[in-house]
Amino acid sequence: MGEEYRAKVFKSGNSLALRLPKSLGLNDGEEVVMIPHANGSFSFWKQDQQRDILLSLFGSMSAGFMAEGRGDIDQGDRDWIGSAPAAT
Repeated sequence: MGEEYRAKVFKSGNSLALRLPKSLGLNDGEEVVMIPHANGSFSFWKQDQQRDILLSLFGSMSAGFMAEGRGDIDQGDRDWIGSAPAAT
């Protein structure tokens, strides 16, 4: 695990802002992707690193991941007639 950084959230106009240390390697104007998690934590990365992040996930699942398939998924019956778009 890397170094820990702490910051305070502050109000900037009608928004909330978070001042990040320069030592994180971010540059002024750089776009960042931020994902909130159900437990209240966040993940963020530089927009231009998105491809590398995705590729790093490839092969990260255990060898037995989904070895037994997806299992039975009850999707119920569909009303194909009622869901068709109207003819023009």
